[in-house]
Amino acid sequence: MDDTIDPPTPPLPSTPPSSSTAVAVRIRAFVEVVLCSDFPTQLIVIQVLAWIGLHPLLDNGGLSLTYVATLSLVDAAALIALMFWLMRRRGESAREAFLGARPIGREARLGILLVPGIVLFVLVSLLLIQRFAPALHNVAVNPLESLLETPRDIWIFAVVAIVAGGLREELQRAFILRRFEQHLGGARVGLVVFSIAFGAGHLLQGWDAAIVTAMLGLVWGIVFLARRSVVAPLVSHACFNLSEIVRHVAVTEWVAG
Repeated sequence: MDDTIDPPTPPLPSTPPSSSTAVAVRIRAFVEVVLCSDFPTQLIVIQVLAWIGLHPLLDNGGLSLTYVATLSLVDAAALIALMFWLMRRRGESAREAFLGARPIGREARLGILLVPGIVLFVLVSLLLIQRFAPALHNVAVNPLESLLETPRDIWIFAVVAIVAGGLREELQRAFILRRFEQHLGGARVGLVVFSIAFGAGHLLQGWDAAIVTAMLGLVWGIVFLARRSVVAPLVSHACFNLSEIVRHVAVTEWVAG
C-alpha cells in the first residue's frame, strides 16, 4: 500500500456572493419593479390607442368609457403577462408567489368579511378629512363617476373594477412587495413605497381620495404579507370597488327620484 497518496481534498466552503453580484441582483429587482409599476405598460397602451384613433375625451369634454375601459383592461392584461414572464425567467412559481399554501375558498371568505370594515374605514377617513382638512377635497365630482350613465356603462365599469382594480392591482402589489422583501430593503419599505404610489395614481379623484386610497393599499398589502396569498385582498378590493359603484348608482337614483 502506497502511503504517499495524498488524502482527498476537502470541499471548499461555499463563498458568499460578491458585492458586484449583489448589486446586480438589486438592480435587476429595481428594473423589474419599475417595469411593473404600471407606468411603462400604460404609456405603451396609450400610444397604441392613439395610433388606432381612440381618444380619452369625448366631443363634450367628458371622459370616454370606451377609452377608459380599453386602456384599463389591455394594460391589466399586459402587466399581468409581464409579471408572469419575469417570474418565469427567475424560475419562480406564480402559484406559490400569489396563492401560497392557504385554501382559496377560505381566503375568499376572509376577503368578503373584510369588506364591511374597509367600507367603514373609508367612510370614517373621509369624514375626518372633511372635518379637519377640507381643503384636501379639491375635486368636487369624481370624474370616473360621470362614466356611469346607463346600465351598460355600469356593467362595463364593474368588469373594469374587478379586473383592473381588484385582480391587476393586487397581483401587482404582491409582485412588488416580494421584490422589495427579497432584494430592495425589505417588505416594510416596499409597503410604504407602493402604498404612496398607489395613492398617487388616484390623484385624478382628489387629494382626499388619494390619501384614503394609499391607506387602503397599506391595509391590503399588510393582509397579503400576513396571509402570503392575494386571494383575500383581491376579493376585498374587488368587492369594495363594486360597492362603490352600487353606492353611486343608489345615490344617483335617490337624488333623481
